[in-house]
Amino acid sequence: MLKNYLPGPYTFILPASKQVPKILQTKKSTIGLRIPDNVICRHILDILGNPLLSTSLPGEMVEEYTDPEIIHEKFGHVVDIVIDGGTGGMVPSTIVDCVTDNWIITRQGAGEWAA
Repeated sequence: MLKNYLPGPYTFILPASKQVPKILQTKKSTIGLRIPDNVICRHILDILGNPLLSTSLPGEMVEEYTDPEIIHEKFGHVVDIVIDGGTGGMVPSTIVDCVTDNWIITRQGAGEWAA
């Protein structure tokens, strides 16, 4: 099922296996898996050969985190690099909770779900 939806605008909540470091797990022992369909991100992942750990940034305006110039202004002093790949999308990913047998959409976002 995941191969049909990824890469794409989806985040899948899955049970964390014992291979997932504890620091990446929640109290529920789950992990969110997101593989965006973004050529820059995928190229970085190919070069690294490893997944990236990320989080949602705080803020009230989505624009703050989709415009590379604003990102650089706000966070350039605390990050090593900001890659300008153009302005990003403003609609978040669709979150699918896959922890139980009955998968549940916990946030409807950019990804259409027809499971």
